Amino acid sequence: MNKDYLFTSESVSEGHPDKVCDRISDMVVDSYLSKDPVSRVACETLTTTNRVVLAGETRGPKLDKEELIEKVRNCIKDIGYDQKGFSWKTANIETFLHEQSSDIAMGVDSKDNKDEGAGDQGIMFGYACKETEELMPAPIHFSHKILRLMAMDRKNGSLKGIEPDSKSQVTMLYENNKPVKVTSVVISTQHSKDINQDKVRELIIPYIKKSIPASYLDGLETKEIYINPTGQFIIGGPDGDTGLTGRKIIVDTYGGAAPHGGGAFSGKDPTKVDRSAAYAARYLAKNIVSSGASEKCLIQLAYAIGVSKPLSIFIKLAEGDEGRIEKIRNIINKNFDLSPRGIREMLKLNNPIYEVTSAYGHFGRKPTTKGEFSWEKTDKVDLFKL
Repeated sequence: MNKDYLFTSESVSEGHPDKVCDRISDMVVDSYLSKDPVSRVACETLTTTNRVVLAGETRGPKLDKEELIEKVRNCIKDIGYDQKGFSWKTANIETFLHEQSSDIAMGVDSKDNKDEGAGDQGIMFGYACKETEELMPAPIHFSHKILRLMAMDRKNGSLKGIEPDSKSQVTMLYENNKPVKVTSVVISTQHSKDINQDKVRELIIPYIKKSIPASYLDGLETKEIYINPTGQFIIGGPDGDTGLTGRKIIVDTYGGAAPHGGGAFSGKDPTKVDRSAAYAARYLAKNIVSSGASEKCLIQLAYAIGVSKPLSIFIKLAEGDEGRIEKIRNIINKNFDLSPRGIREMLKLNNPIYEVTSAYGHFGRKPTTKGEFSWEKTDKVDLFKL
């Protein structure tokens, strides 16, 4: 296998139309869980020019429709949209949330001697590697960081003239399977009509330098930094492009450096293994790599709807570490309950912790005292020290 190559990952900001939808859908999940921690939610959101539509299935407390609509407005306001084509003040917001199917509930609920089953069939992946301190692939980590720092300064007022909708892309050269330098960076960002492209470039270049270590940028030519390569980007967000929940699953995970099972995260309560099992797989992979067992680790979990235990656990380690796989599998089987209930209890997922995950990646983030990003903890390292 070729060990020298170029690899690219992209990120999108919280103002990207799809990410606006992810934010709103996760706000709905948090709203239900804050009232009843065993609520069931599957919420999809659509955004277009000055319109937001919510649809999906729920089971749990009755939420006041007007209160929910007000929370949607607050999401849009916090992201920063008060534009003619999309404003938190004037957007038409409709909600079509309804009761969860009794057939799905029957397959998922625990009853008599039957343990709670997975909310759907599917495969979920977790990954970790030593390319960054956060144990994330370098291209996606740096892509996220550029946009996150831009958004932070845009919202605190120190970055003026830049609007919420942005995309980033970082290409890195790998030698012997390790990242050695950045070969190109692409940033497309919405901006006000009052600034030209030279000014946009002047504003954005410092965020590239803040986000990527200088050693990786050494030798990067100015012509390989593309800022708004198509020209002006004034009309953006849901006014420029329709958004939907769950369309940025590679951005949400590992930037293409690891496989993805296909299921989105946002808008789903943690009984849905699309979300909870992907978090558990990352938790396992990160603790395995942190233990020193391997430079990288890929975990796949497979589930069937209504069945509590995973059907299979696949483990892939860095080249040369294959002899440790069976020992690691035995450690997982002995110490981790990977049923939907077991995952939720292990990572404390029945809490309103999801809105913050909706932009800049679900992985590589710091766990908080509120319980957010609990799957990023490395508190099981000792188990995997072989």
